[in-house]
Amino acid sequence: QVRLVESGGGSVQAGGSLRLSCAVSGYTDSSYCMAWVRQAPGKEREGVAAIDSDGSTSYADSVKGRFTISKDNATNMLYLQMNSLKPEDTAMYYCAADPFVLARTVVAGRIPFLGYWGQGTQVTISS
Repeated sequence: QVRLVESGGGSVQAGGSLRLSCAVSGYTDSSYCMAWVRQAPGKEREGVAAIDSDGSTSYADSVKGRFTISKDNATNMLYLQMNSLKPEDTAMYYCAADPFVLARTVVAGRIPFLGYWGQGTQVTISS
């Protein structure tokens, strides 16, 4: 069974940085698309960043140039480096994975079905 466990969330002031981590277990096949999805109270889920099995990355326009997604296949870890944080980045951040989607579809608008989700980690940015 695939298990995703996020960590690294917290509270920082605007302009600060955070690095989210997602520990992946339950499979060794690195062919999955991995993604970070966030949801703020009262808002729809938003695909923030995603990475394909070949390392290709895609980002939502709202975070381009500020966030970087990366993965380490050797340690089964997914990361999201978040710089120049803004109050509007405040949300619960989820790590997600699926073997049948492409990264560009996760950030294109309506999030496709993603089969595996973590429990989320809260990010709060104060102005």
